[in-house]
Amino acid sequence: MRKHLSLTGLTVAASLLSTPVFAEELIINLPRSTEQSIEATENLIAAFKEAHPGIEVTWNNFDDETYKASFRNFLAANPPDVVAWFAGNRMRPFVEAGLFEPIDDLWAKAGFNEQFSAAESSMTIDGNIYGVPYQQAPWAVFFNRDVYERAGASEPANFDEFVENCEKFAAIEVDCLTTGTVDLWPGAGIFDLINLRTHGFDFHMQLAAGEIEWTDPRVRETFENWGRIAPYITADNAAIDWDGAAALLAQGKAANYVIGAFAVKTLLNGGMTEDSLGMMSFPTINADVPRAEEAPMDSYHIPVGAPNPDNARLFLEFVGTPDQQTAYNATTIRMPVNNQATPVDDKYLNIGFEMLSTAEGLSQFFDRDADADMAKAAMEGFQEFMARPERMDDILERLEATRQRIYK
Repeated sequence: MRKHLSLTGLTVAASLLSTPVFAEELIINLPRSTEQSIEATENLIAAFKEAHPGIEVTWNNFDDETYKASFRNFLAANPPDVVAWFAGNRMRPFVEAGLFEPIDDLWAKAGFNEQFSAAESSMTIDGNIYGVPYQQAPWAVFFNRDVYERAGASEPANFDEFVENCEKFAAIEVDCLTTGTVDLWPGAGIFDLINLRTHGFDFHMQLAAGEIEWTDPRVRETFENWGRIAPYITADNAAIDWDGAAALLAQGKAANYVIGAFAVKTLLNGGMTEDSLGMMSFPTINADVPRAEEAPMDSYHIPVGAPNPDNARLFLEFVGTPDQQTAYNATTIRMPVNNQATPVDDKYLNIGFEMLSTAEGLSQFFDRDADADMAKAAMEGFQEFMARPERMDDILERLEATRQRIYK
């Protein structure tokens, strides 16, 4: 019988240390907090168990922030067989520390090089492949059509029109743009899209890689564009999480929300309908810059020292199949990564698919594309900037000092 353990706070270490290990067991650590992600994971494990009935499956479930805080510790001290993490640069520190197993042979055996051809570079570090992606979610501007109508605003064709709309929303005492940055990361999505629209994909990736100074005039230009809408962003966004911001959009207290498509179910469950919930690509800022989009990718990995590595490989091969990618993402309403999977016929994913399939490039997300310490400092700066845009120069100088320290 599968065990499903929910772990938070101080119970994490004790629970992990007490988890029994059997000859035919699979221990997986996955953070799943939403109703749909829990359901999808339960269905996935049940299907795996049906395919491999001799394997006892233990799922240690975490809340997201506890998982991130505990991740390196349990990898080093008491690794499970399978972990969920993120593609791109977010996996690099664990690869370089020798904590993730390379699985190039598994990809070749399962045909994943062809099925995940667009994602292979995001799963590769220094020539080796270190995981299997299972979902991605495009980031976009979700908006409340009822608020637009009430304010006399139209869907903007470009950033200038977006700013003009902000003034209309302010006139009816509605936030033009909402976000919830108590956990910092949502603010990075706003920065990424403004930077991508201002200077394009290559510049953005070079900045995330530490190759461009934060005091560069081009970075200032990005922040100046952001500053045009900063006065219209939810004032107490540093005190609320992404769910709290979603509630503001659903309640008509905000007009727009920059967030991933994973938020759609939350918004619809909060009282919005497909008629009232709109979705659009972040508006054009520089018409000469090819449009790139943000589409973070989530992945499974095998820790070095996994007690049941053969079973872990069976699981990663299983979750990468087209059928399982189709089923999992049909429940979570996200986009499968396997190019032979069938995306669910969903209004918002169809919009997202069109956005991604016609984009010049796809960024992962700032805290995945950048060094972890740099990302944390930058996201703190993003949060501060939205509250105090007049501190831009101080923030950029501080971030540049951080860049010089990290990228010696």
